[in-house]
Amino acid sequence: MYGLHQDVHHFNSFDGVRSLPQLLSHAGIRTGIIGKKHVGPGAVYPFDFAYTEENSSVLQVGRNITRIKELVRRFLQSQDERPFFLYVAFHDPHRCGHSQPQYGPFCEKFGNGQSGMGWIPDWKPQIYHPEQVQVPPFVPDTPAAREDLAAQYTTIGRMDQGIGLVLEELRRAGFLNSTLVIYTSDNGIPFPGGRTNLYRSGTAQPLLLSSPEHPQRWGQVSPAFASLLDLTPTILDWFSIPYPAYSIFGKRRVQLTGKSLLPALESEQPWATAFMSQSQHEVTMYYPMRAVQHRQFRLIHNLNYKMPFPIDQDLYVSPTFQDLLRRTRAGQPTHWNRSLQQYYYRARWELFDCSQDPAESQNLAPDPRYASVLQLLRAQLLRWQWDTGDPWVCAPDAVLEEKLSPQCQPLHNEL
Repeated sequence: MYGLHQDVHHFNSFDGVRSLPQLLSHAGIRTGIIGKKHVGPGAVYPFDFAYTEENSSVLQVGRNITRIKELVRRFLQSQDERPFFLYVAFHDPHRCGHSQPQYGPFCEKFGNGQSGMGWIPDWKPQIYHPEQVQVPPFVPDTPAAREDLAAQYTTIGRMDQGIGLVLEELRRAGFLNSTLVIYTSDNGIPFPGGRTNLYRSGTAQPLLLSSPEHPQRWGQVSPAFASLLDLTPTILDWFSIPYPAYSIFGKRRVQLTGKSLLPALESEQPWATAFMSQSQHEVTMYYPMRAVQHRQFRLIHNLNYKMPFPIDQDLYVSPTFQDLLRRTRAGQPTHWNRSLQQYYYRARWELFDCSQDPAESQNLAPDPRYASVLQLLRAQLLRWQWDTGDPWVCAPDAVLEEKLSPQCQPLHNEL
């Protein structure tokens, strides 16, 4: 909700950041948020209408689709005549075990009417059988993982029905044919190889745009690359709001590196490059990575490649990962496309040809036949890091020194 890539922060945005809700509010746009809110401080992200985990139960504002429907209706029924921006953030399909331990083993049952589960009137649960689910190639094909996936598919169904309710509220209020609707997600599924990884399985997300002004693009699929960083420029473009010129700490002018996606609704765009970053998911799982996807090639730079890849807490306690640990300890087949040793310890550079190797199982970085591709992508990635003010631009074998002009000073650490 602020459109900036990695830079210095303190687990909150600094007070000088110009966030999307701030810019919209100053331009006379009414703003609302319902559900998950993982940004702060509140003064930087002000909303006229806010129902989040900050003032309600995570379950009620993020998974109870009837409650979400009612809050959307309340927002849309306001007598305020200003144009609006409404952000609805579902907690599904996150696991419940980490934030709501009492629902951990059966998050997919919350609200289904069974004893102790409560009842969500608008939800018609869809039950998936483990033997029928389609297991992604990056997930172990085991009974435990299949049960885990089947449960998650049910929570996705709850969210899917909730999205339908939101769209119905737009129709009831008379706004459906005048509203830009964007649906996306922030990361891959919480399974080994998914969330917290910069592999395609951790970063390729759904992105749907429906514009009432571009019916000719309805139902079409674009091969162009997009990023979550593109959402802020897209929304500002929709409302014809320019991004302000300002600086933070007097260092450099803040600029958006994303692009508006609205031109893609006019005609196909030749966007063939996307960048990705990950520093940590929790304070205890620090593992900085940077990546670039250019056409069919993906390059990942694992900065702390000599340390084991950390596992986030709710993935660790999941049935899938516990079964993977048990099978590894017992020397049993894991039915996975890699071993835990390979998952924990990664090469500094990982290069994949996704057109020939969609599972990203063969690292081409050491292959001399791909030396020119590796050199091109490394140069693209490094240039992007400098352009976005990445504090890790010199890591892991040098340190960024900024006293006079930003430059990398060697550490002589034998990397």
